[in-house]
Amino acid sequence: MRIAVPIHSFEPGGVERVALNLCAAWHEDGEYVTVVLGREDGAMRQTAPALDYAFRPEPVPTAAFETLWMMWVLRGYLLRERADVLFASGNTYGIVAVAMKLLLGRRCPPIAIKLSNDLYRKDMILPYRKAYHWWLRVQGRWLDHFVGMAQPMRAEIAELMQVPDKKITIIEDPSLEEAQYADLSALPRPAAPRPPHYIAVGRLAAQKNFPLLLRAFARLDDPAARLTILGEGAERAKLERLAAELGITDRLAMPGHVADPLPWLAEASAFVLSSDYEGVPAVVIEALAAGLPLAATRCSVSMPGLLGDGAFGRMVEPGDEAGFARTMQEVLTMPFDCAAARAAAAPFRISRAAKRYLDLFAKLAASG
Repeated sequence: MRIAVPIHSFEPGGVERVALNLCAAWHEDGEYVTVVLGREDGAMRQTAPALDYAFRPEPVPTAAFETLWMMWVLRGYLLRERADVLFASGNTYGIVAVAMKLLLGRRCPPIAIKLSNDLYRKDMILPYRKAYHWWLRVQGRWLDHFVGMAQPMRAEIAELMQVPDKKITIIEDPSLEEAQYADLSALPRPAAPRPPHYIAVGRLAAQKNFPLLLRAFARLDDPAARLTILGEGAERAKLERLAAELGITDRLAMPGHVADPLPWLAEASAFVLSSDYEGVPAVVIEALAAGLPLAATRCSVSMPGLLGDGAFGRMVEPGDEAGFARTMQEVLTMPFDCAAARAAAAPFRISRAAKRYLDLFAKLAASG
């Protein structure tokens, strides 16, 4: 099969990282995979797999209007080259996918989209939420197939996108490469008491609500506790100012995007996720594989299942600062089965998901 996958750039992001890993797995299986790039820049460029990348030189810097630029680049590619299926790797590519259906008509290949974020979006005020839910129904009308990343998403997709069950497939989010899972599962978990070290991973963006995390961390009674946030983004300066205001700068580390988080995960006591909304966060899967308890917000319908209904961590409602602080303390003393947590992460290995995607694509290509 000829599979086309649009990606804005090599900027760090869970959606893009998982998509590139899937493309590499399909390529190794002998499929013809082309990643259609909007831009060639980004921190993941040096570690990106060796694949066929199609791009058009930017006439001007396009980061500020990357979605429009991706529509132009992808349309041109699909007019020049044959594709049996188009894979939209996350919610952010939904508008690009619908645009291809409208612009290309019958010349557009079948499109499968992976729903990478929460669809209810209770973080939005009501008018915006209603508009967003309308947009989900538009995607349900135009796109061919919808992939949820955990079983609880099936009902969410059917309800909000108004699509029949036959157009929905659940494929566990392929967050982990085999070697990565082996390395994470082999990390020793220190048994001796030590000062708490919390770790978070994610883009420094509004969705992740790191201000909530910083304020909750500042509430902790333990002056020896430390917090590390791995990631880069537009909110760095804002977060650094807030840390200074809260007086936690000397206990906070923000080293930016790192290619290998294992050394930090090995030193951590617990993983923290403060997002307003998510789908099935890859970082949560990585934390489970590393054998870490989690303090998280109830940022998606899948989160209770990921946390083993309380066996692997605790949750609070998004935005609950005091509750998040309590939860950060509770997870350090809760009963926790490290081996069970690592086993819960095993279904999210890329080797299991890649074949299921190819089976789905073959059916779509045959029906298209």
